[in-house]
Amino acid sequence: QVHLVESGGGLVQAGGSLRLSCAASGSIYSLDVMAWYRQAPGKQRELVAGITSGGSTNYADSVEGRFTISRDNARNTVYLEMNSLKSEDTAVYYCYVRGTALRSWLRDYWGQGTQVTVSS
Repeated sequence: QVHLVESGGGLVQAGGSLRLSCAASGSIYSLDVMAWYRQAPGKQRELVAGITSGGSTNYADSVEGRFTISRDNARNTVYLEMNSLKSEDTAVYYCYVRGTALRSWLRDYWGQGTQVTVSS
């Protein structure tokens, strides 16, 4: 089993910055894709940014140039640096991992979510 714990959410003024972290733990064999999703009230969950084990990244158009995803493979941790935050970035942010636990198979894992609120 792989467990994900997010941290770093909170309240910030528009134009400010936040850094989210997500640490994976448990009986990890491999962590392939690590990503951040978000869900605003009344909206569907959407992909914010993703990063492969090789370091390739992709971003939603709405955050391109403002957010940066990175990962520390030694620490099994993925980060999301968020700059120039806007009120429309307000959402619950979820950590996502596609990986394999020991004696298991490739599957998706989700964190509990962390609230990000941007005040205008």
